[in-house]
Amino acid sequence: MYSILIIEDDPSYLSVMETILQMEGFDVCTAVDGESGLAMARKKRPDLILCDIMLPEMDGHSVLEALKGEVTLADVPFIFVTAMGGRADLRRGMSAGADDYLSKPFSADELLSAVAARIRRHEMINPNHKAVLQREQALLCKKITRREREVLLMVAQGNTSKKIADLLGISLKTVEVHRANLMNKLGVCNAASLARWAAIAAQAESESK
Repeated sequence: MYSILIIEDDPSYLSVMETILQMEGFDVCTAVDGESGLAMARKKRPDLILCDIMLPEMDGHSVLEALKGEVTLADVPFIFVTAMGGRADLRRGMSAGADDYLSKPFSADELLSAVAARIRRHEMINPNHKAVLQREQALLCKKITRREREVLLMVAQGNTSKKIADLLGISLKTVEVHRANLMNKLGVCNAASLARWAAIAAQAESESK
């Protein structure tokens, strides 16, 4: 199970993000300011951090800077969650080492897609043992159809269901049917587990080229 730390001082956004991620099978911990968020990161070492920029006292940029300065936390994927859409502010965050940003307001699909994209990158950088990975890739080949593989690869790229529908020229309902079929065939029940299989499919695709 992947663990996610949310650092957010807006109680409504914090509650919504926590609920969405928990319903998808993630282990979620939260903090309402930069200082406590940094302390929680040191204690838990989460697999991913979602952090607001405008935080009291210690803002998101300062949290990111502190994390990058610590050996054990420097490589934790970091996503800014912000209502600040200014290019200069976003460039500052990305230049400092943020992996992505999510602009408020956002949908549940957008949140889960951003998280899935970072999980995919994590899996690519830290793959499972080769033999296990090969068995899982072989299982994918046997169990899923060509179209389901296309959908799974697009999940790995962080696309929302609506974006996948647009790219494949099919309806949103059809994409959701494909996702449901994938989850059933692969024996998973949440977005976190599906994202892991998406990473495996993406790696197999990369190795075949």
